[in-house]
Amino acid sequence: MMRIRPVRSADLDKLHALAARSGVGLTTLPKKKEALAERIAVSEHAFATPIEKPGNEYYLFVLEDTETGALVGTCALAAAVGMQQPFYTYTVGRVVHASPSLKIHNTVDTLYLGNDFTGCTEICTLFLDPDYRGGANGRLLSRSRFLFLADQAKRFDNRIIAEMRGVSDDEGNSPFWESLGRKFFSMEFAEADAMCVNGNQFIAELMPHYPIYVCMLTPEAQEVIGKVHPATEPAYNMLIEEGFRYTGHVDIFDAGPTIESDLKNIRSVKKSLRCDWRVAPADSIEKPETYLLANCRLQDYRACLGEVNFDADGNLLVTDDIVRALELAPGEKLRACRLF
Repeated sequence: MMRIRPVRSADLDKLHALAARSGVGLTTLPKKKEALAERIAVSEHAFATPIEKPGNEYYLFVLEDTETGALVGTCALAAAVGMQQPFYTYTVGRVVHASPSLKIHNTVDTLYLGNDFTGCTEICTLFLDPDYRGGANGRLLSRSRFLFLADQAKRFDNRIIAEMRGVSDDEGNSPFWESLGRKFFSMEFAEADAMCVNGNQFIAELMPHYPIYVCMLTPEAQEVIGKVHPATEPAYNMLIEEGFRYTGHVDIFDAGPTIESDLKNIRSVKKSLRCDWRVAPADSIEKPETYLLANCRLQDYRACLGEVNFDADGNLLVTDDIVRALELAPGEKLRACRLF
């Protein structure tokens, strides 16, 4: 069975092997073992620390095959971005240049560098081993975070965002970067993107703070503003189904869209419920449906998918393998959401 759980220090070697398969663009899952060890330590500290309001915490989860012990995916939550260092995006705007005497009226799209998402919670670090893509693994990996958010709301901001990977070619070259970023950074796209792991003060130092007129970029760069990488489209569409929306903010490197939702409006949060449960043989559950299931714990958070249904008393009927995967104790509540 596949299940989600918090990362732990003993996972370092397996996580390092998984990170090596993530390619260019996922800067929050670094390739260097030392940097990964630091990420794990930061996550373990976040899970272990009492929190009354969101701060610089980072919660990293792994997708584990319980039969083999293999780690095949990651996802994470950054509790409040931009609190220690600025979190930059471009806001897509519009200006009008008009001359009544010349009977000229031009509308021009612009990009403004800003910090509009400071303090927001970010869902991030989503990666699934290519060998495990397909089926419902991607939905489990992405949506398990929403059940965690529902039970641990005080640790997070009400405004939830997701930065989506922008368009680039097979070698990692971004047309938006080539048209804009390279002129100010004098380095390759992947190098500049990776530098954000260690801080992004260089963005404020090097990027122009005046509006960028989109019409002055190459046609190729203009075309990809607000567009997602083809490999990211399934994740993007899943979040749109969850209630996220594009509000005209894009990444400063590849112009991928940043989408957002209020926590209470996320579909898996609204539709999930905490319920009592009891064990039943699989063949005794009438008309079972696939549900996303999670225990309601913090450090020992577990989530999985299961074929379940409710009895006449409103108890969720679960099988023994679900109980084992979630490490449920008698009398403990279970959070459940139907996998639409």
